[in-house]
Amino acid sequence: MSVGTGVDSNVVNKFKKTPYTVGVHDLIHRPGEMREHELEIVVPEKLGEGLVAVQADSILDVDLRLEGLHDGILASVHVSGTADGVCGRCLTDIHLPVEVEFQDVFAYSLDEAFDYSVLDDHVDLEPMIRDAVVLSLPFQPVCRPDCPGLDPETGEKLADQPDSEPQQISDSRWAALAGFEATTSTDTQTDQADTDAAARPE
Repeated sequence: MSVGTGVDSNVVNKFKKTPYTVGVHDLIHRPGEMREHELEIVVPEKLGEGLVAVQADSILDVDLRLEGLHDGILASVHVSGTADGVCGRCLTDIHLPVEVEFQDVFAYSLDEAFDYSVLDDHVDLEPMIRDAVVLSLPFQPVCRPDCPGLDPETGEKLADQPDSEPQQISDSRWAALAGFEATTSTDTQTDQADTDAAARPE
């Protein structure tokens, strides 16, 4: 076992310092102690795989409070940044604010009751931040709530043509049916006219 952290040495060897890791050596086994940090994290890999994501090399501002507990360290985190991508209706480039808050405990021991552990006197915020940010991103982002989208025929943005109406999409498969319906309607009107004429007294 490693001294101080109570974490298996085999796990400690897997520790890797990243922009998301924060040293906590001055809090370990000191219940009641608290430290606050303001971090500016340059995102190494984009967060999210949808129409919008926090892109690599963008900045996340992180307000972090760490509190020593008997069994670990409580992390209270507030994250803000910007997600970039495209509108799900008109494909215009959009930039959406991202803001999330969460808390979790980094345990001193590898206990199944905890999702995270203190490793080599550090806590790794990446899994927590990634999960919170990705879950906050909209599945179908829009540039504005009333975005009309694209013209289905021309592919042009309807917002750039406020006076135009979407063109009807013609489908050759329905052309024959449309002609049949028109013929049937004409025949029906003719038959009705003949019936009315026969019923009219001379």
